[in-house]
Formats: sequence, C-alpha cells, structure tokens
Amino acid sequence: MTEQAIIAPAEARDAGEILTVQRAAYLAEAQRYADPFLPPLTETLDEVRAVLAGPTIVLVARLGTRLVGSVRARIDGGTAHVARLSVAPDQQGRGIGGRLLTAVEAACPGQVGRFTLFTGPDSDENLRLYRRHGYVLVGPHPMEQGPDLVDLVKTVVRPARSGD
Repeated sequence: MTEQAIIAPAEARDAGEILTVQRAAYLAEAQRYADPFLPPLTETLDEVRAVLAGPTIVLVARLGTRLVGSVRARIDGGTAHVARLSVAPDQQGRGIGGRLLTAVEAACPGQVGRFTLFTGPDSDENLRLYRRHGYVLVGPHPMEQGPDLVDLVKTVVRPARSGD
C-alpha cells in the first residue's frame, strides 16, 4: 500500500524545505515559458519566513519526515487568493496537489466564498487540476515582466450555520 501524504499547517522551521520543493516544482514552468525568473523561483528564504510569520494560511504535505508539497492562501475580505501550490517533481501525479488545494480551501474561514488563483495558459496539468476542483477560467492575467498568466475563480456557497 502506498503511503498517504499528511497535510498540516506549516511551521516556521519548514521555510527551507518549502522553498526547496517550490523551486524544484517550478523549474518545469520556467522551462515551459523560457523564464528562469518566475517569482516562485526568485523568492528568498527570508520572504518565505515572512509569509510563514504573517496572516497567510500555509499548508504542507509530508510523506514521513519529507516535505513533498505546500500551498498558500491569503485572505482578503471574502476572497482567498491561493498561490504557490507546489509538489516535489517525483511526487506529482499522485493526488498530493489536489489534496493540498482541497485542504487550503477547507482551512479558510467561513466568510470566504470565493477562491482565486492563476497559472500559465500553457500549463495544461495545472489547468486540468484546477478545473477538476471547480475553478473556472475567467481571463488573462497580464504581467509587467515574464509570461502572461490566466486567472481562475471558484465560488462556493457555504451553508448557513443554525442560529444565523
């Protein structure tokens, strides 16, 4: 039986591993778009530490003691901006990315009714994953530098709690 990745909130001590997995995961994107300066590749360890120290929700996936994935969500009113979904290249295609996406959505507060994210227009695997999870392509996401991206949105209706 294949070991199942455990998904949990990230801790400050995870910063280096998060950055390592993120860089490994985004190398394929850099090659696809001929751009070695994608923000997930140029982010510094101090920047990852700052994200972990702030209000952003950061989750990690572990197989045993090995960190194999991570994802972030920044809340702005009723919208959660999902970012940096990363899975170690040797673990891709095993459902970890989908589980991280589901987990970060579930970790967002109840007032969040909309999730947004973006990816490259030629990133077919990413687009398939996001569509399977209910995200809809809403348009281009022009960038000042680097390749243009596409925005995706998922709207959810949270059930009202009794007594509301």
